[in-house]
Amino acid sequence: MDWKIELIFVPVTDVDVAKDFYANKAGFHVDHDVQVSDDLRFVQLTPPGSACSIAFGTGITTMEPGKQHGIQVVVEDAEAARQALRDKGVEASDVDPQPWGLFVTFNDPDGNRWVLQQLPKRG
Repeated sequence: MDWKIELIFVPVTDVDVAKDFYANKAGFHVDHDVQVSDDLRFVQLTPPGSACSIAFGTGITTMEPGKQHGIQVVVEDAEAARQALRDKGVEASDVDPQPWGLFVTFNDPDGNRWVLQQLPKRG
């Protein structure tokens, strides 16, 4: 039986600011933005080419905003991804070369940290 991670919750302070950041700066696709009730808003976005999405909103997680530091995304070209983020005003780190890949980090407006990894060539 396969187990597939499909949704990761990202705690945010301001849902509209986070939605704007992820959609317009990070380039994620907006899948859903539903105000279910006065206490529940569900926003789901998916990074380009990803099978896993993120979600945030009101009433969906008890994690403190800015405390999600464990999301790592594989990209084809770390430098190109870094430049695309910087071109849209996102403060992204320099490329950090490691034996297991090239890495770039950035934070969302709340301080949730993302790591982009370009896998090393095999063979």
